[in-house]
Amino acid sequence: MVFNLRRVPTVSLVLALCLSLVACDASGNSQAASMSDNDIAIISRQSASFRLAEDRLPELAELVANRNWVFTRNLIHGPLQEVGREMLYINQHLLPEDRDQASKIAEGLKSALSELDEAAKLQDGDRLTRAYGKVVDGFVNYSKVIPVQ
Repeated sequence: MVFNLRRVPTVSLVLALCLSLVACDASGNSQAASMSDNDIAIISRQSASFRLAEDRLPELAELVANRNWVFTRNLIHGPLQEVGREMLYINQHLLPEDRDQASKIAEGLKSALSELDEAAKLQDGDRLTRAYGKVVDGFVNYSKVIPVQ
């Protein structure tokens, strides 16, 4: 009977190793991370709103070029105001590995919009031009993280 008791830890170890090998099976049966139909629908809807804001960039460029302080701020606080919320909703439905990068880009764009607003408020033309460049870069970079349907 003593002989059989010595085998119990060995048998337990072998069983544990077998189970761990089965759990780590790399036979290709595991699925790559993918978005649900609901996530795709939400991203599609929110990205349409993001694109509408992005389509206003030429209008914003003209206002910046003309140093139209009031209408620059009106555009930022009007049609472009919701872009932060749109990006937040999109980020929540991206694949987990894409969320950090998307969030950083979104924060950069929101910061650039705030900087543009502040430059218009202070009527600082040079700062306004630099901030507009950052806004454009933010829109371009964020567009790249939105999945293509």
